[in-house]
Amino acid sequence: MKRAQLTPRWRRRFVTTPNSHPNVRVGDNLLDRQFSVQHPNQTWVTDITHVVTGRGWLYLAAVLDLYSRKVVGWATATTLSSSVVIQALDRAMAQRHPPRGLIVHSDRGSQFTGGAYQHYLHRYGIRCSMSRAGNCWDNAVMERFFLSLKREWLWPQRYANQSEAAKDIARYIHLFYNPVRIHSTLGYLAPDAYEQVEAQKTRFKLSTKT
Repeated sequence: MKRAQLTPRWRRRFVTTPNSHPNVRVGDNLLDRQFSVQHPNQTWVTDITHVVTGRGWLYLAAVLDLYSRKVVGWATATTLSSSVVIQALDRAMAQRHPPRGLIVHSDRGSQFTGGAYQHYLHRYGIRCSMSRAGNCWDNAVMERFFLSLKREWLWPQRYANQSEAAKDIARYIHLFYNPVRIHSTLGYLAPDAYEQVEAQKTRFKLSTKT
């Protein structure tokens, strides 16, 4: 960026806190800020954010695999409820087919502590991990994704309605974030490229043993 004389676009925005229940103890903090993961589909993180449009807020739920920082599932809705997070997680499950014992980490928002979400985790053998009360750093990787989405893509835009915003979010995830956006954590590879490189290494290792 320095060589190209580029500077980041940044504007401060009003931030709302999740509707959490600090006294509810549904899941222990199994993640415990261990953001480096050795295998795919071992630990996922999830959260909800909102996007302002001319017709009101659009709520976005996303699921991210810590192994590659890839967005493996996401969903949008015009109302905030547990259904949007379940839909995002359901899409991730259908795409990745993780084994039982997968850890999914979230904050203590009511959408995650509610019965519908907890029942879904139990049904698929998913281990529930939750941040400590009022501690956003426990889900820092997910928060970072939302920050990148907003400051790199959404904030310069003015969306007429929720449908327009949802389509633009889809473009960011499928055309830029997963296949193009590099991460220093991944050796300056994009999530898709990182998974492909690591998969090739695994196949090579296996082939040398046979």
